[in-house]
Amino acid sequence: MTITQKNSKGGLSRRSFLQRSTMFVGAAGTGGFAGVGTAFAQQFPERNIDIIIPTGEGGGADRDARAFAKVWAKHLATNFEFGYYPGAAGQVGYEFYMNREADAYGLIFANLGPEVIMLEMQDTGISVGEDIVYIQQTLSEPMAVWVGPNSPFATIQDLVEEGKRRPVTVSVSRLPHPASIGMLALGEATGANFVLVPYGGGNPSSMAAITGEVDCCALPITNTIVLGDQARVLGVFADTNVVPEQTNNAPTVNAAMGTSIPAMTSSRAWGVQRAAYDAHPDRIKALVASMQATIADPAYAEAVEGTGVPAVFIDAGGEDVAMATAQAMKELANKYRDLLAGS
Repeated sequence: MTITQKNSKGGLSRRSFLQRSTMFVGAAGTGGFAGVGTAFAQQFPERNIDIIIPTGEGGGADRDARAFAKVWAKHLATNFEFGYYPGAAGQVGYEFYMNREADAYGLIFANLGPEVIMLEMQDTGISVGEDIVYIQQTLSEPMAVWVGPNSPFATIQDLVEEGKRRPVTVSVSRLPHPASIGMLALGEATGANFVLVPYGGGNPSSMAAITGEVDCCALPITNTIVLGDQARVLGVFADTNVVPEQTNNAPTVNAAMGTSIPAMTSSRAWGVQRAAYDAHPDRIKALVASMQATIADPAYAEAVEGTGVPAVFIDAGGEDVAMATAQAMKELANKYRDLLAGS
């Protein structure tokens, strides 16, 4: 497997050029097309697979896609080229992806929560199901609200009470996001005033909270886990906190505040243009078979853990599961459309 990367203008970055020789793994010598039917293996793929990430290099999507590709190379004998196209809450990446050739040699690695919400909220002309199909879900995780190590807020109750006295600033990666909805819903339920400040990605959002530039941060919970003692989780937007040891036994927001906010989660999934899905069913079948073989491979759980993401967040499902998740996100976006629009 050779992993290269492109910048938003489509060219190879200097860093990626230097990495080409150091990140090579011979896919044909690591199991080739294990898990893929022979008929498919003889025909597809004949060239590299492009992976489009609608956020910046080095973020959570990049981390999770690379962990997957590392093992995927054992089950799909090809090379992977990563391209990063951040902007407009993911809209730039989606528009770039939809305009590329619909040949099934290009896939988008999606963060279903924020990106489906974005597609619902913004005038993109891209419709889930009609224009893009999510064919394999990989991971899911809940949203969390947290503070930096020097924050005066010890509990979610402290944060809410402060929000009743003054506007409390919350760094978020982008406004159309389950974490954003969670904080706005918490404010609506308690009377606290939370002001969302989008930073265009998880890393800058986290740094704003760590340095005290904002009062708190709301992101997928893995972001707090990889930060260690730099992040103190105050609440989890889920029915249960499934990683209590990694979050200092943080309570769920509903349990702590007596609210009934829906679980705010986001799932990673591989998506493909509907035109490619319809025109190349054999290629899609080969891709899905190799993806499923990857998820079933114990090396995948090891790769996930190796990035700092708990393996408990592996939440695999085929097209039916991924599209059901996307539909749930569309419903969430419409339920909280007025709150998001008002933010």
